[in-house]
Amino acid sequence: MERDDAWHLTGDLMVEHGKGDPFAAAIRATRMPMIVTDPRRDDNPIVFVNDAFLRLTGYERGEIMGRNCRFLQGPDTDPNAIQQLREAVDARRDIAVDILNYRKDGSPFWNALYMSPVITKSGDLHYFFASQLDVTDRVDAQMRTQNEKEHFEREVAKRTRELSDALAAKTMLVHEVDHRVKNNLQMVASLLTMQTRSISDPTAREAMKSMLTRVEALGTVHKRLYQSHDVERFDVAEFARELATDLVRGSGRSGISLHLDLEPVEVPVEKAPPVALMMNELITNALKHAFPDNRPGRLSIRVQPDGRYFGIRIIDDGIGMPQEVVGTRSFGKRLIESLARQLNASIAWQPGHPGTSIDIRLPRESPGAKDST
Repeated sequence: MERDDAWHLTGDLMVEHGKGDPFAAAIRATRMPMIVTDPRRDDNPIVFVNDAFLRLTGYERGEIMGRNCRFLQGPDTDPNAIQQLREAVDARRDIAVDILNYRKDGSPFWNALYMSPVITKSGDLHYFFASQLDVTDRVDAQMRTQNEKEHFEREVAKRTRELSDALAAKTMLVHEVDHRVKNNLQMVASLLTMQTRSISDPTAREAMKSMLTRVEALGTVHKRLYQSHDVERFDVAEFARELATDLVRGSGRSGISLHLDLEPVEVPVEKAPPVALMMNELITNALKHAFPDNRPGRLSIRVQPDGRYFGIRIIDDGIGMPQEVVGTRSFGKRLIESLARQLNASIAWQPGHPGTSIDIRLPRESPGAKDST
C-alpha cells in the first residue's frame, strides 16, 4: 500500500464520537514529541504540536504555533545538519538526523529528528510531519567514546614516535659501533698484510694469509651490518654474494667461474660472525684445494630457506677432497666443526662427481627464539 493511500484511509475509519482521524488523536496522545508544519504557508510554519513536544522543549503552545522550527537551533547547532534539513524540505523527501537543539531555558539537547513529507495522490505537498526523540545520553556516550578513542590514538601515536626515536637512536649507535669495528678490523688486516710480507717461512706465511681472510670476513660482516636498516637481523644471502665475490676476485684465479643461487634468509645478528667464518673457511678451502696448478673450474654457492631452517651448499667441480685432507684435523676443519656446534648446524662433505659438495643445515633462529617463518 502506498504511503499516501495509508494517510487517506483515516477518512474511512470511525472513532467513538463519530467520523474522524484517529492518527491526529494518536499524535496528540503519544509520549513521543511531534509537530506538523505547513509548507504551503510562508516560511513553512508549525501548525500542530503535541504536549510531549511542549514538555521536551519547555515552550507553551502559543509560543510555538506559526513559527518555523529553526527557533530550536542555537550557537552550537551543526550548520551541516541544518543544510541537510533544508535540502530535504526542498526535495520533499524523508530525513533522519541527529541535531543539537535548545530548550526555552537555553539548555541544549540532542534531538533524533525524523521528518517526512505528506503528499497527496495528485502529488501536492500538504505537510511535513516530524517526530523528535531526546538522545542526549546516547550522543554524549558516543562523544565520550570518540574522545577516549582519539585520546588513545594520540597516546599511541606519541608512544610510537617515542619508540621510533629510541629505535633510531639505537640504530645510529649500533651502526656507529659496527662502523668502528669494521675500521678496526681493516686496520688489523692491514697489519697482518704487512706482517705476512716479512715472513719467509712458506707455512707461516700461508697461516697468516688464512688468518687475514678470516679477519676480512668479519670486516665484511660489520660492513653489511653498518649498511643495514635492521640492526637485529642479518641477511645471509647478501653476505654470501659479497664474500664469495671478494674471495674469488682476491684469489687472482681468472679461470674460476662463480655461480650464485641465493634466496633471502635473515638470521639474528648474533649469528652473523660464526656464519661468516664458516662460509669463509669453506669457500677459501675450495679455492685453495679444488683447483691446483691454476686449473679452471666452477664454484657454486647456494643459500636457500627450508622452513625453520636454511641451507648453505658449496659445490666445486675440482679434483675432489684428497683422502689425506678428509682424515686430517687441521685448524680450519676444527674451526668449522666448532662453529657448527655453536650454530646447532649439521655439515656434510660429499663427493660431487667431479669435485666436492658441502651441505650445511642451520636453524634460522637461536634456541628459544620466536620462529620467523
